[in-house]
Amino acid sequence: MQSLVELYKIGRGPSSSHTMGPEKAVKAIKKAYPQADFFKITLFGSLALTGQGHGTDRIIKETLEPIRCEIAFDKKSPCDFHPNTMEVEAYKGSELLTKKRIYSVGGGSVLFDGEKIEDVYEKEIYPHNSYTEIAEYCAKENIRIWQYVERFEGKEIFDYLSKVWDCMKDSIRKGLTTQGILPGGLNTQRRAQILYNQRHIDESSQTQENRLVCSYAFAVSEHNANGGTIVTAPTCGSCGVVPSVLMYYQEKKGFDDKKILNALATGGIIGNLIKKNASISGAECGCQAEIGSACSMAAAALAELFDMGLGQIEYASEVAMEHHLGLTCDPIGGLVQIPCIERNAVAAMRAINALSLANFLSDSRKISFDMVVKVMYETGKNLLSDYRETSSGGLAKHYTNHNN
Repeated sequence: MQSLVELYKIGRGPSSSHTMGPEKAVKAIKKAYPQADFFKITLFGSLALTGQGHGTDRIIKETLEPIRCEIAFDKKSPCDFHPNTMEVEAYKGSELLTKKRIYSVGGGSVLFDGEKIEDVYEKEIYPHNSYTEIAEYCAKENIRIWQYVERFEGKEIFDYLSKVWDCMKDSIRKGLTTQGILPGGLNTQRRAQILYNQRHIDESSQTQENRLVCSYAFAVSEHNANGGTIVTAPTCGSCGVVPSVLMYYQEKKGFDDKKILNALATGGIIGNLIKKNASISGAECGCQAEIGSACSMAAAALAELFDMGLGQIEYASEVAMEHHLGLTCDPIGGLVQIPCIERNAVAAMRAINALSLANFLSDSRKISFDMVVKVMYETGKNLLSDYRETSSGGLAKHYTNHNN
């Protein structure tokens, strides 16, 4: 597995696959061919079907400015390798300098045609690629998962995770202090501040917890939907889950930032395992790969906060993913708004529930985390393409504006 730097990326929303990935791809081509005076970009698959809603064309044009750029949306040609496919042609006058097919493989990472997936990243940092292997190693060495991260990445990874946490907190703050309508034409009202201000209306502690956690999840997700800077955890579309639960428990229990960074490291390993052995791309495996993965990461992070054992961390992560299996990705209008924003809040609460279950049921578990990751990937591959970030099925198909 690669460094957690490759998982927790700091960048602009609203989509890691549809904005961050294409931005990275065209930036690389622009740098490689500084003499180019014209670019032609063709988007295929999910990039074509939901690219305008996600702002793919906008981010490409902004990245290539002031060079002329033409963007085409091919919604019919098959994408045999990956549903997030794009083709970039660079010209100088009438001379074709290069023609590259590029795949946005999730989490802001891109793969150029002809490369192997392992070529996308820096060298592998971790020698283990399953939770079973990691747990056995940690048990043998008598260390926790965050110490495992430190052992293979060095202490400097926590300097980076500190920046990650600062960005997460900033996205919550900005989301809570901004009102209005999100761009894109759905007239989606920002609700984070409303939820936050209503947290004390009901005296029930459970209701207050629900509203506070959900307000934080809404805040980050709305900030992302507006193109703000967030942390992929593991993607832009699922960026609100991890920060919301960590912020809530830091405030409730007084955990210091060191404990939070340890939790981020532990949750990051869970996200890394899913990315390595399955997928974190909604276009490849549906929303289970994004929100389900984020929920698993959040549950593991919370288990670390409460000093739970390796088996409890695994149980929390597994049950969080298990109950997202089959979740479709059907963004209305191709926007990361409906149902994406609410899903972040629901997944945040589910991560807390998974923590509670892990506290007293982990000794009776029958399903391993490695197994549920394998099942998630198989399930995602079996989903009809209509339900994998194409906006051609589910809520996206049946929604009409008069539902506003």
